[in-house]
Parts: sequence; C-alpha cells; structure tokens
Amino acid sequence: MAAFNFTPSDPSTFILMGIPGLEAAHIWISIPFSTFYIISLLGNFTLLSVVGKEQTLHKPMYLLLCMLALTDIATPTFVVPKALGIFWFNLKGITMAGCLTQMFFLHMVSVMHSATLVTMAFDRYVAICIPLRYATILSNSQIAKLGLVCLIKAVLFILPLPLLMSQQPFCANRIIPHTQCEYIAVFKMACGDITVNRIYSLVLGFVVMGFDLTLIALSYGLIIRAVLRMSSKNAHQKALNTCTTHICVMLTYYTPSIFSNLTYRFGQGIAPHVHIILSDLYLLIPPMLNPIIYGIRTKELREKATDLKPLLQEGEIPLLEAANSCAKTTSAPYFLTWQLRTPAPCLVEPDTPACSNTDSNSQSELLAPQLQV
Repeated sequence: MAAFNFTPSDPSTFILMGIPGLEAAHIWISIPFSTFYIISLLGNFTLLSVVGKEQTLHKPMYLLLCMLALTDIATPTFVVPKALGIFWFNLKGITMAGCLTQMFFLHMVSVMHSATLVTMAFDRYVAICIPLRYATILSNSQIAKLGLVCLIKAVLFILPLPLLMSQQPFCANRIIPHTQCEYIAVFKMACGDITVNRIYSLVLGFVVMGFDLTLIALSYGLIIRAVLRMSSKNAHQKALNTCTTHICVMLTYYTPSIFSNLTYRFGQGIAPHVHIILSDLYLLIPPMLNPIIYGIRTKELREKATDLKPLLQEGEIPLLEAANSCAKTTSAPYFLTWQLRTPAPCLVEPDTPACSNTDSNSQSELLAPQLQV
C-alpha cells in the first residue's frame, strides 16, 4: 500500500511518528493491530449482547462483566483508529486539543478498568465469605452505584493530567515518537518546568495501581482464609474455581501494565520501538482476551451464549423458552439461587444475630454445592 504524506506543517500540531525504527514494517504491524481490535470488538459486543438478552444473567457478577466489556471496547478504540491512520496513510498530525483529549480518555478508561477489577474481587469475597448477606450487600442497584463511583474516581484522578499539560510551553520540535499521545511521551516535549507533572504522574500511578492491587490482595487473602476453613475438599476446589477466571483477567491486565511502565521509566537501555510495542500490546491484548477467558471459564455464560445462538438467528426469543430459562439455576454462589434450593440455617433474616452466629464450617458446607464455574 502506498504511503501518503499527510504530515501537517502547522506548528501547533503534534506529529505522531508511529513506531520509529520500524517505519518500513508499519503495513505489516497494522495486521495484528487490526486483527486484535476486531476480535476485541466482536468478543465484547457478543458478551454485552448475551447478558443484555438473557434475563437470568441480570446479576451483579454479569453486570460487572458488562462494565469490564465497555472499558475493553473503549480502550483500543481510542488507540487503534489513529494508529492505523499512521500505518496506512501516514496521517501523523494531531492537534494539541485532540492529543490532550486522547490522553484524558485513554488514562481515564484505564483507571476505570482497574477499579472494576477491584469491584469484581469484592464481589467474589462477598459471594464466598459472607454468602448469606450477598443479596443485601451487592444488588443490581448497588452495582450501578459502584460503577458511577468508579467513573467519578477515574475522572477526578485523570483530569489534572491534561490540565497540567495544557499549561506547558512546548518546543518547536513537536514530534512524539509513539502511536498515541502517551502522557510521558508528551511531557518530554515540554520546554518548561515539568516537576509537578512528573510528581503527579508518579503519585497517581502508585496511588491508583497500588491501592487497587492492595484491595484485590486483601480480598483474595480473606477468600483463601475462608476456603481453608471449609471441611470439604470438593468445596475447596469449587470455591477456588469461582476465582480462577478473575485471577486470569487480572494477570492479563496488571502484568503487561506494570512491565510496560517499568520499562518506559527505567529501561533506558531498551530500544524505543520496544517501549512503544509493549505499550500498545498492553492496550490491545487484555481487551481481546477478557471475553475469551470469561466465555471459556464461566459455565453459565457459555451455556446461555449457546442457547441464544439459534434464537438470535431467528430474530426473536419465544416467551415460553424465556420463562423456562428463568427456572434454571446454574449460577455460581449467589444468595438468591442458593436460598431457593438449600434449606436455610435459620428462619430469620440473614442480618439478624441468629444467622450471623452460624459457624464458618456449616456455612461453607451449605455454600459448597453452589460453587460452580
């Protein structure tokens, strides 16, 4: 494909160079970029469609999956179209306003994604450690409120980044050696004092990622303690299986994120194109893998997707089948499903002292049959 030279001469415009040193391979690099993006969109929109059409999946865990899918759609969407424009048509120019806007939304979605993973860890903690109170602690309305909190948190933390950057004078050479307006790459072009920018970005990284990882580690520490108290080995296995999917998703997100940040800040001896490729893969791989991981590991989601396939092809869902599907109880450890099938340990409300005094072993034994993947 011929490369068109649409690089602007406007001095107020930034120039995104793509992947310096690999310009000759831009066309070939665009193939995995576009492939990962298409797979990500197909997988996440399929997940949203299945959960949206299947009433039995309108539960906190699957609503959290939808939140995660939305961030997985947004993240590559803010990166891939511009990157493909650079690779295919040499469209390297981007205005300062466009650059700061991309920077804001890209980092905001990243913070919201991390906050969603924290909320999912809390969901697993409540489902396994205190299942009798699950329905009162995590209802659908509570999940909506938590989603709003995640959004507000992301906006408040990230908004200062473009605001601080907009106050900086930039040098005449406004060339960004990247496929995107990554914050560190942009503030390196500033000619003024960037001490405040550096300090805020470092503090933000440690506070957001450090705090989120601490909460996740705390949740899983309490989960492991509760699992070890269960008397049945079968219950151990089933309880751990409910967390395996979430752990896989966390590893695919935090591992490349931490590695990319460390190499960008401290890997001076690493070639620049390696930094850029790692940064792009961190934004492309997790959104592509997440719906695949949940589709394989989550039994109920997999079954509902299979059930809906012929119905979606017909264009309608018969009312009788929808009603019958509501009677199925294949979900993992949720209080309402457990309560319908298992004799309650007492006849009073779960929050009363009579129920709160139930010992952990008996509670775990009652919960164990419902811990399904």
